[in-house]
Amino acid sequence: MSVDAVRELRALSGAGMMDCKKALDKSNYDIQKAMDVLRKAGIAKAQKKSGRDAKEGIVHSYIHPGSRLGVLLEINCETDFVANTDDFQNLCKDIAMHIAASDPINVKRDDVDQSVVDKEKEIYTEQAAKSGKPNNIVEKMVEGRLNKFFQESVLLEQSFVKDPSKTINDIITETIAKLGENVVVKRFTRFQLGEK
Repeated sequence: MSVDAVRELRALSGAGMMDCKKALDKSNYDIQKAMDVLRKAGIAKAQKKSGRDAKEGIVHSYIHPGSRLGVLLEINCETDFVANTDDFQNLCKDIAMHIAASDPINVKRDDVDQSVVDKEKEIYTEQAAKSGKPNNIVEKMVEGRLNKFFQESVLLEQSFVKDPSKTINDIITETIAKLGENVVVKRFTRFQLGEK
């Protein structure tokens, strides 16, 4: 086994030496495959932590240059120690900047007001019905458009503005894996000058 490979993987991933060694063993010493193994393991660990209470954290404020747009964001974690780490602070900053840029309507799908969902569904159903397709196809079209609406409008499902290959939920999951604690976006408010 190459000590250099372990060292390189540690530098790339920030993972512990034993985790890197195991990932390299599983991936036949291919660095990229080992990174995938580590990421999958981190996501699995993060999912185990997602049920734990997150009652600490911070309220982060972001004011966009020009002072015409601002965001207040509450993100929770399990301990005040983690809340003060650079990784947690950077996550808060990234998500607040994302909210400023993307203007989501809610944190998660379940938070969206049912009247908004019903209205969107009604519009999509009318549009799909005009296609002349059978009802079962119309239903699938409506479901697909509704999912796209959630992906564009709900914070956790939106593509991250700094890396569109990941969703906000993905970057939170990566942070959970890195910090070893559950992290939850509790709520946010976006202020724009002249808007109600």
